[in-house]
Amino acid sequence: MSAAEGPLVVGVDSSTQSTKVLVVDAATGQVVASGQAPHTVSSGDGRESDPRQWWDALCEALHQCGEAAHEAAAVSIAGQQHGLVTLDAQGAPVRPALLWNDVRSAPQARRLVEELGGPKAWAERTGSVPGASFTVTKWAWLAEHEPEAARSTAAVRLPHDYLTQHLTGEGTTDRGDASGTGWWASTTEAYDDGILALVGLDPSLLPRVVRPGEVAGTVRDSHDLPFSKGTLVAAGTGDNAAAALGLGLRPGTPVLSLGTSGTVYAVSRHRSADPSGTVAGFADARGDWLPLACTLNCTLAVDRVAALLGLDREAVEPGTSVTLLPYLDGERTPNLPNASGLLHGLRHDTTAGQLLQAAYDGAVHALLGALDLVLDQDADRTTPLLLIGGGARGTAWQQTVRRLSGRPVQIPEARELVALGAAAQAAGLLTGEDPAAVARRWRTADGPVLEAVHRDEVTLNRISGVLSDAAPLLERGTRTP
Repeated sequence: MSAAEGPLVVGVDSSTQSTKVLVVDAATGQVVASGQAPHTVSSGDGRESDPRQWWDALCEALHQCGEAAHEAAAVSIAGQQHGLVTLDAQGAPVRPALLWNDVRSAPQARRLVEELGGPKAWAERTGSVPGASFTVTKWAWLAEHEPEAARSTAAVRLPHDYLTQHLTGEGTTDRGDASGTGWWASTTEAYDDGILALVGLDPSLLPRVVRPGEVAGTVRDSHDLPFSKGTLVAAGTGDNAAAALGLGLRPGTPVLSLGTSGTVYAVSRHRSADPSGTVAGFADARGDWLPLACTLNCTLAVDRVAALLGLDREAVEPGTSVTLLPYLDGERTPNLPNASGLLHGLRHDTTAGQLLQAAYDGAVHALLGALDLVLDQDADRTTPLLLIGGGARGTAWQQTVRRLSGRPVQIPEARELVALGAAAQAAGLLTGEDPAAVARRWRTADGPVLEAVHRDEVTLNRISGVLSDAAPLLERGTRTP
């Protein structure tokens, strides 16, 4: 192991499909060890994972880090947002976790919006209009479809809460991840008793919300992990809030993240409340806000289209007038949970490469449409768009975002920004610094900038037109009752 200048910290990214662990020098940001282990996710209408897989993957990834993990002074866990983890009185999962991209709770989402007084009432109260991704809708689905499981639940957790609790023995969460549940009110920064009563959830089942900079607990000695007993455990947070920490984001800098889901967000000093539901008014992990728009279909959907066409994901061709809306898992932005993919404009001379480019265009279109809603009105529209996530290294993704945004695009050289953000949060416990300032000191956002090109308004308008015309068909969907 390389000699470290400062104490070592551990940052964890427990994502949809794997857990990644980084051991980082808190003084320099140097990654001195890393590990990774996979999870499985169910297919079909539901998207579920056994939370015990996440713990096993965390243990495996930590052991891959060797002695460096044992020397760490603090650890923080970032996790996929929104997932519903239900635990029994012994702390064991009652059933597999319902994940963020499980859209079966769309009917419950529509009902809850109406019962609380409509979209505007939800936005004003919680900062967001809940869709099928939000935890509150998943609890309502569980109570309706699996009432025995709901009755057996003694604790409700988010994915990062579940792992943090395994480390400390205490039920805790943070404001960033709590703001994606639908039962945490952004107006009061507390759980909303009225919403909890609406869905029949006892507030005593929920974790304590740890304040930014507060220690959530210490590593207990009841498991075989390569941590020293008493290692500090930070609050942790959701994956997008952690990535914002990992970039050291300042207000007004937009981020477009290309992963299984696509997200666009920016730090803001102002609480967001978008009654259209396009922008979720999330809290960040520091004390500010993180307005965010999310799509369900991003890199995974485009890779699926490439596989169907028998093409490498980079084998795009220009010159297409085809529109492909890659809503393979339903969609969250726009809010079309029952939608499927839609292809329009196919001709004899259309090539496979043009179809693939159309999939990229369709995936990026919704995210860029939400960009202006995410940014504050006085934000500088010439600021480079930070492109992160698994897709950010792909030339086809870079050029599609560049062409459809008309903005300069910056690709940070640092990888695993969610885990780096968690590590920065852990480092902040030791130094007393703002975690975002820690990340800026580590220079995590440094990277090449691609100059702006003329915005492709023709393609943007064509996709918008097809989406508008096809809305009734997309809303009807293809799922059988």
